[in-house]
Amino acid sequence: MASPTAKQVFIQGITRGGRTFRPSDWAERLAGVMSQFRPGGAQPGSHLSYSPWCVPTTLNGVKCVVVHSDLRDAEPMAWDFCMNFAKDNELQVIEACLLPDPPAA
Repeated sequence: MASPTAKQVFIQGITRGGRTFRPSDWAERLAGVMSQFRPGGAQPGSHLSYSPWCVPTTLNGVKCVVVHSDLRDAEPMAWDFCMNFAKDNELQVIEACLLPDPPAA
């Protein structure tokens, strides 16, 4: 589903049929489940923040989860879980790269 060279995969909250995926907090739930998978492994309290490898966001009004390719390298089963979640729910998946915000003027 994702090429080996992509740095991030965006799982969008839009089905292949164009419908908005429900429930509305699906992105936060998926990222919450993935919170333990992080650089250096799970630490006490790490469940209180999202993993940098799986982050919920909103792009153009659409809920998304950004999954970083480092998750695939460190925890292949967690990567497969995310990709299979998208596949099973017929969600649109886009390979992309997040660009940093421009410096403040």
